[in-house]
Amino acid sequence: MIGYATLGTNDVDKARGFYDALLGSLGAGRIMEFGDDLGGFTMWGTSWDKPGIAVTRPYNGNDAVAGNGNMIAITVDARAKVDALHAKALELGGNCEGPPGVRGEEGPQAFYGAYFRDLDGNKLCAFSIGGA
Repeated sequence: MIGYATLGTNDVDKARGFYDALLGSLGAGRIMEFGDDLGGFTMWGTSWDKPGIAVTRPYNGNDAVAGNGNMIAITVDARAKVDALHAKALELGGNCEGPPGVRGEEGPQAFYGAYFRDLDGNKLCAFSIGGA
């Protein structure tokens, strides 16, 4: 249902570097990129038929600010990948918003997630569903 989600940035070059490294660790790459005249809009994905994540300077020219209560969640297929993505985000200068761990009860439908913010303060979550 979701095609892509966009996050605002105040520094397109820094955001591109952060997401190149972070999403590249999941096998995603830039699939769309526009110049400064279009806000530097850049989108990453694994293919055109899967949801993507994009960054851009705000269209209205105002500063990008992180939304309170907004978050993008990235699904992966193993807890180790949650751990690795969270660690990569912190290595790249992101901030921890909740370390990796089970939220709720352990079991076959367990939610294992980790939360972090990018360089502009946008909140993301890496998660997997299933037992250990």
